[in-house]
Amino acid sequence: RLLGARCPPTALSCFHSPLRLPYSRAVGQRFQPAALGDSFGPPWETCWFKVELSIPPEWAGREVHFVWESDGEGMVWRDGQPVQGLTKEGEKTSYILTSCLKESEPHSVTLYVELACNGLFGAGKGTMIAPPDPDRRFTVSNAELVVFNRDVYELLVDLEILLDMAQLLGEENQRSFQALYAANQMVNVCDVTDPATFPAARSLAAAIFNQKNGESQHTIHAMGHCHIDSAWLWPYEETIRKCARSWVTVIRLMESNPEFTFVCSQAQQFEWVRSWYPGLYAQIQDYVAKGRFIPVGGTWVEMDGNLPGGEAMVRQFLQGQRFFQEQFGRICSEFWLPDTFGYSAQLPQLMRGCGIGRFLTQKLSWNLVNAFPHHTFFWEGIDGSRVLTHFPPGDSYGMLGRVEEMLKTVKNNKDKGRVNHSAVLFGFGDGGGGPTQKMLDRMKRMRDTDGLPRVQMSTPDRLFSVLEKESSQLCTWVGELFLELHNGTYTTQAQIKKGNRECEQILHDVEVLSALALARDSSFQYPGSQLQRLWRLLLLNQFHDVLPGSCIQLVVEDALQYYAEIRRAGAQLQEEAVQSLCGDLLQPESGHTEGTLVLNTLPWERTEVISRTGPSGAEVLALVTAPSMGYTIVREPSPPLQPVTVTEQEDGSVTMENGVIAVRLDAMGRLISLRLADSEREAVADGCCANQFALFDDVPLYWDAWDVMDYHLETRKPVTTVLKPLEINLAGDLRASARFSLRVGKSSTLTQEIILDAACPYVRFVTEVDWKESHKFLKVEFPMQVRSTNATYEIQFGHVQRPTHWNTSWDWARFEVWAHKWMDLSEHGFGVAVLNDSKYGASARGNVLSLSLLRAPKSPDATADITQHRFTYAVLPHQGSFQDAGVIQCAYNLNFPLHAVPAGHAQCPAWSAFSVSSPAVVLETVKQAISLCAVSLKAEDRPDALVLRLYEAHGSTAVTWLQSSLPIQEAVLCDLLERPLAKNHL
Repeated sequence: RLLGARCPPTALSCFHSPLRLPYSRAVGQRFQPAALGDSFGPPWETCWFKVELSIPPEWAGREVHFVWESDGEGMVWRDGQPVQGLTKEGEKTSYILTSCLKESEPHSVTLYVELACNGLFGAGKGTMIAPPDPDRRFTVSNAELVVFNRDVYELLVDLEILLDMAQLLGEENQRSFQALYAANQMVNVCDVTDPATFPAARSLAAAIFNQKNGESQHTIHAMGHCHIDSAWLWPYEETIRKCARSWVTVIRLMESNPEFTFVCSQAQQFEWVRSWYPGLYAQIQDYVAKGRFIPVGGTWVEMDGNLPGGEAMVRQFLQGQRFFQEQFGRICSEFWLPDTFGYSAQLPQLMRGCGIGRFLTQKLSWNLVNAFPHHTFFWEGIDGSRVLTHFPPGDSYGMLGRVEEMLKTVKNNKDKGRVNHSAVLFGFGDGGGGPTQKMLDRMKRMRDTDGLPRVQMSTPDRLFSVLEKESSQLCTWVGELFLELHNGTYTTQAQIKKGNRECEQILHDVEVLSALALARDSSFQYPGSQLQRLWRLLLLNQFHDVLPGSCIQLVVEDALQYYAEIRRAGAQLQEEAVQSLCGDLLQPESGHTEGTLVLNTLPWERTEVISRTGPSGAEVLALVTAPSMGYTIVREPSPPLQPVTVTEQEDGSVTMENGVIAVRLDAMGRLISLRLADSEREAVADGCCANQFALFDDVPLYWDAWDVMDYHLETRKPVTTVLKPLEINLAGDLRASARFSLRVGKSSTLTQEIILDAACPYVRFVTEVDWKESHKFLKVEFPMQVRSTNATYEIQFGHVQRPTHWNTSWDWARFEVWAHKWMDLSEHGFGVAVLNDSKYGASARGNVLSLSLLRAPKSPDATADITQHRFTYAVLPHQGSFQDAGVIQCAYNLNFPLHAVPAGHAQCPAWSAFSVSSPAVVLETVKQAISLCAVSLKAEDRPDALVLRLYEAHGSTAVTWLQSSLPIQEAVLCDLLERPLAKNHL
C-alpha cells in the first residue's frame, strides 16, 4: 500500500476570522476544539488550525507525512514560517515531516494550517465561472500522520509511464509492445506483500527507460510553471496567499530535486510576497541567484494585450524590468504572456525597446475558427520590429508531465523540420498550485527514453538560445495576434474600461504638469514616489482578467476603489503642479476672478469651447486658444468666426451648423445628414440613419463575460421607443445642443445630449444609460456613404487596418474587434471617423461603423454593468485621409480636455513648453527620468532629466523638429527603459 500506518493528531483546534490575519496575530488568538467533518465559511474567510502531532516511536526509519484534505486552500506553518501549500485540487494533500525518522528528531510537532474558505478556483456556485456562492461551506475531511511507502510510490510511477507508452504509442510501434510486456513482467515478478520483490520489478522498468533515443529525436524543454491570476474568481488579497502557497511548495521541491527549474512572471506578485512573506522571499532570492527560480516576463503584471494604452504598456515593462533589476540584478529577456486575450501589433516594438527579443504565449490555441499556423516563428510589429515567438505545441501552460502531453507536443508542432525543440510548462495554474513531485518523477523517466521525445529540465534562455540557432527557416507573422474568442471582453464591465481610460489621462496630465513645474523651478518636488504608487495601481488593474471585465464582483469593487484613489490623489498632485507652475497667476483665495488660466497638456495648439467661471461666479462658455503643452490667460474670450446655429424644422428634426460641419437629426436623435459645411458631400448612407442604437441578444456558449458569438448579429433589434423626442437644449453661438431619451430593451433608459461647438470638426454625443438588461448587447451604428475594403483602428502608438468584408474565415472571425480612441472608414478623398472617450469594442462591416457600448453578462459577476453609465463618442467627417484631416489629434482632444482654472489680476503671455513641427509625430509623454539601476524604489533618481516619448502616428517615415522654451542643456536618445542608446546625442 502507498500509505502504511496511520496516526490521528493528538489535538486539533481552530480559530475562525473574516480577516486574512498574518501568522503572528493568528497564533495569538483563542483556538477552540475542532473535529474532522466540521464545515467553515462563508467564502473568503479564514480558519486557522492548530494541529498537535505525536509520531509513534516505532516509525523510526520510515518516511512520515502529515496528510491534510480539505476543499479549501491550505498553508502549513511550522516554527513561524510557511512550509507547504495544501490544495486538494492541485494534488497537494501532504507535508513531508521527515524522509527518514531518526530517534534524535522531535517526535512531537505542532503545526498550524491556515485554511482559506475558497478553492483553487474560488467559490463558484455550481460551475467554475458562476458567481461565488455566499452559502458555500468548506470542510476538513482528513488530518493525520501516515507512513509513506516510497518504494510503492516509485513502482506505481514506473507502471504508469509504461502503461501510457503501451496505450499511446500505438500498435504499429514496437516500443508500445515492449512497454506492455515489461509492465506485465513487473506484475508477475512483484509480490505486493513482499517489498523485497520491488527492486526486481523496478529493474524491468529501468531497462525500458534506459534505452536511449537517437540524436534526431525532438527535445522538450520542461519548465515548472504556476500561472496565478492576480485576480479573477478571487480578490487581489487572496492572490497574495495563493502566491505564497504555490511558491513555498516550489521551494520544497527544489530542495529535493536539484535539476528542477521554475519560471515565474509578474513583478507585482514578487512584491506581494516580499512584503507579506519576507522569509519565503529570502529563499526565493537564493534560488533566483542559483538560476533555478527564474523571473520572466519583464512586466508588472500579465496585462491584457489589447486594451492598455501605449504609455501604460511601456510602464508595465518599465516597472517590471526595474523591479527585477533591483531585486535580482537582471532584467528579463523574454516577454511572458500565456493567457491573455490577443496581442497588439505594437507589442514587438515595445518589447524591443525594453530589452526583450523573445516572446512566449499559447492563448491563440484557443482560436474558435482558425488554427494558428505556427508554434515557433518571428512576429513582426507595425514598425518592422521582430521578436522570436514560441507557442508551446502542447497548447497549455499547465501540463502534468504525462506521456500523452509529451507525445502531443511533438505531434502537434506545426514547425516540424524548421525547429526540433519546444517547451513544456508543467504545474497546476490559473488559481495557482504549481508543480508536484509526481510530475517531476514522471518526466525523470522520460529524460531520454527511446520512443518518447527527449525531456530535459531547462530554462527560457536555453530554449530560446537553441531556437535562435535553428531560426533560419522560420516563418514570419506580420501584424496583430488576434484571438478568435473572448471578444466580449472589449466591452464587459464598462466602468472598469472608463476608469482605465480616465486614469491613464490623469497620470499623463499630472506627469506633464509636474515635469514642466520641475523644469521651471528646480525646487519643485517632483512626486515620483506618489506617481509610482498610482501607476502601479493602474497597472495592476490592467491584469488580463480585470481590465477585460472577466472577474467576480469583489474584484470589480477593488478595481473601482483603485481608480477612485488614482482620481483623488491625481487631482491633488495636479493642483500642486499647477500651483508651482502658475502660482502667481492663480486667483487668490478671497480674490475676484478676473480671468481663466487654461492649460493644455497636448503637444499642439488647440482652439476649443470651454466652460469657465465668469465674473458673477456662474459657469459660462468661452472660445479659447491654448498653446502647445503650455498655458494662457483668458480674460475676454474671442467671439467665434462662425457662430453655431441651431434650427428646429417642422417635422421635429433639428439642424446644427458651425461653419465646419452641418448636422441634421431626426426626432429620435438619429443622424439623417452629416456633411462638411463647404461641401455637398453627404456622409450618411442613402436611406439610412446614423447614431442608430441597436440591441442584440447576447448568450455565449459558455464564457459569459468573455465571449460574444457571431450569431448574436442575427438578433439585431433597432432601438426605436422614444420617451422624450429631440428638443433643443442650447440655442447656439458658442455651443448648440439637443436632447432626447429612449427606452432600451425592457427596462433600461438612454438619454443623450448631442453637442456641436464653435470651430469644432466633430459632433459629440454625451450619453447616459440606466442599464438594467440581462444578456443583451447595446451598440450604436453609423452607416456611411463611404466604400472601402478596410477600416482603420487606433492601437497603442499607431493604428492597424482590418477588413470590412468577410471573404475568408480569418475575416469573419473578426466580427468584433478592438480599438482605442478612434476608428475610421475612408475612401480616396473622403472619410468618417468615430471617436470615443472610454469604449474599446468596435466593428466595421461594409459601410457600417459600429461602436460597442454595453453588455450584460451574468457570470462570473451577476451584477456586471447593471448601473448608470456616462460616456461620450463623436463623429468626424473629413476630406482626404484620416492623417491629413487630424483625426488622431481630434481623438486626443476629446480624451484630454483643457484644464480651466480661475486666475487673478496678473498679466502673462501665452507660454508653450514643447511643440512638434510634424503633425505625423505625437509627443505622448513628458516625465521625470528614472534610473533602471536605482538602489531604492523611489523615482527621484535623475531630478535634472526629463524623458520625452514621441511616436510617429501616420504610418510613415517622418522628419520633425522638437521645439522647446525650456533651458535644455543636453538631448540624448534612450530606449523605453530610459537607458541611453549608443550614438545617442542629438
